[in-house]
Amino acid sequence: MKLSPSLLALALSAVVLPAMADEPAPDPLSFNVGAVTEYRYRGISQTRLKPALQGGVDYAAANGFYVGAWASSIKWIKDAGGDSKVEVDLYGGYKTEVAKGLTLDVGLLQYVYSGNKLNPSANTLEVYGALSFGPVTAKYSQSTTNLFGFADSKGSGYFDVTATFDLGDGLSVAPHIGHQTVKHNSAASYTDYSVTLAKDFSGLVVSGSLIGTDANKTAYASPVNGKFMGKSTLVLGLKKTF
Repeated sequence: MKLSPSLLALALSAVVLPAMADEPAPDPLSFNVGAVTEYRYRGISQTRLKPALQGGVDYAAANGFYVGAWASSIKWIKDAGGDSKVEVDLYGGYKTEVAKGLTLDVGLLQYVYSGNKLNPSANTLEVYGALSFGPVTAKYSQSTTNLFGFADSKGSGYFDVTATFDLGDGLSVAPHIGHQTVKHNSAASYTDYSVTLAKDFSGLVVSGSLIGTDANKTAYASPVNGKFMGKSTLVLGLKKTF
């Protein structure tokens, strides 16, 4: 969300500090709302192949520290016998350039499924670290709790590489590959892959993602209808940032 400075602030900056008046400082606070034809996370459907509503808020300080919250409607907790219809992600971290063109991003991410009633609980805490150079980002996330309700899965890890290429005129393409390891549960470990084409219309982003996995069809079958939650699919999305 970009907020224009007041006329008084503009006048003062032009007269008193002309060298700093080239551009207004970016607003550290932003919001986003959107919808997708299906919520896929790490290649696995969180909504039983159905649409989802999503939204979030982010605060990024000038010194590199940031915090944020994001939420999405889900179905998998109910399907597993629990009692939660919403996923809420709470995160915070620090991002800085450690060498010319090389950016480090480290932080914590708490997935909250309020009142999920699953045993083990679906609530999950991960610590993550990422390095970005040019269009490519490599990231590793490790759970410090059980992972999304898998028993005895503390220490599970997810490694992924994503590249985002600017095609000009608001268009971008982003190939991605990742591997989820579930500790003490090899049948639940898998690789996911995708490619996303997006078009930015001044903050309104329309996207299409081709997503697939090699996940075990039994381990990731819906308990409601038996359908495979990691099957190849096209997910369409619409997101507004302000």
